[in-house]
Amino acid sequence: MMQLTITPEAEQKLNELKINNNSLVLWYDTDGCGCGVNGLPTIQLVTEKQDYHQALAGNTTIPAFIDSRQAVFFANDMKLDVRNGVFRLSSPEGILNPFISTQQVLHHNKI
Repeated sequence: MMQLTITPEAEQKLNELKINNNSLVLWYDTDGCGCGVNGLPTIQLVTEKQDYHQALAGNTTIPAFIDSRQAVFFANDMKLDVRNGVFRLSSPEGILNPFISTQQVLHHNKI
């Protein structure tokens, strides 16, 4: 099972953004990137869990999922942190996305 560790700082910031009972979804954003294999790993808060959302193991009170159709674009062990007011998604192999703004996190309601 894929693992997502959310730092206390990131969890606090997510809780500040949450509306209703949002879940966190790791999502591979390909908008404006040309084709389906060019994109950027990101996160989003969603209001509805979809059939293709796979649960992530982790240390958070916020339900966390990954789009199972896009799991190949992510590492098996990831960390979500906050640096300089923005979210950062990383793995032991390196940074997956150093700059995830709160606008990106709230951009989509359902993915």
